[in-house]
Amino acid sequence: MTQSNRDKTILVVAAHPDDEVLGCGATVALRVKLGCAAYCLICATGIASRYAGGDDPKIKDEIAALRKDMSQVSGVIGFSDIEALDFPDNRLDTVSRQDIADEIKKRVERIRPDVIYTHHPGDYNWDHGRVFDAVMMAARHSPGEYAPSRIYCFEVPSATERARRHPASAFCPNTFVDVHATIDAKKLAMKHYQSECRPYPHPRSNEGIEYWARKRGLEVGLEYAEAFELVRSVE
Repeated sequence: MTQSNRDKTILVVAAHPDDEVLGCGATVALRVKLGCAAYCLICATGIASRYAGGDDPKIKDEIAALRKDMSQVSGVIGFSDIEALDFPDNRLDTVSRQDIADEIKKRVERIRPDVIYTHHPGDYNWDHGRVFDAVMMAARHSPGEYAPSRIYCFEVPSATERARRHPASAFCPNTFVDVHATIDAKKLAMKHYQSECRPYPHPRSNEGIEYWARKRGLEVGLEYAEAFELVRSVE
């Protein structure tokens, strides 16, 4: 049985708006084309940390703009629903991991995903590691509780590769998805996050996204690929 046949329902749990696109946007778009249902949960606001004062009036306007961007991204990728929490941006280390896990658990129980895609714990962005820890708590396998069959970590260009290069914390992909059919959807979706895009040679540029997918594709003989690290699989 192929992975796409097994993964009828997908949940993406990301720290910030744009992480879901950079990490697995092309893969999710591909799965949706194959008939899967995909849902997304964004944990942090995604922009407030750029302002020194937490009460800056620009923050609310920019968060509202990001939420509109998320809606447009949802249409491009094909999410059945994309939801955002209001945990503080780049300050998830100030929030109880249990509180984050409780919010994720609610969605796991309601959506009952077959697979979860989330952050790699070794990313230099501490919000990413916090979300990974919360996902592992929320999606734990215990008698009488629903849990997904598989959990994958994705990489986020401009975060994963900038972490300390050490075997204990390195992103080591062992699953590659051929995304030649949906790489354009990923690039289009990212364009909707205008506040997050950067000019080349930044990894969050249009060229950077394409080059990254080509690099991962070259590793396994494909034109374009997204790479993942399988954390857990229960057959």
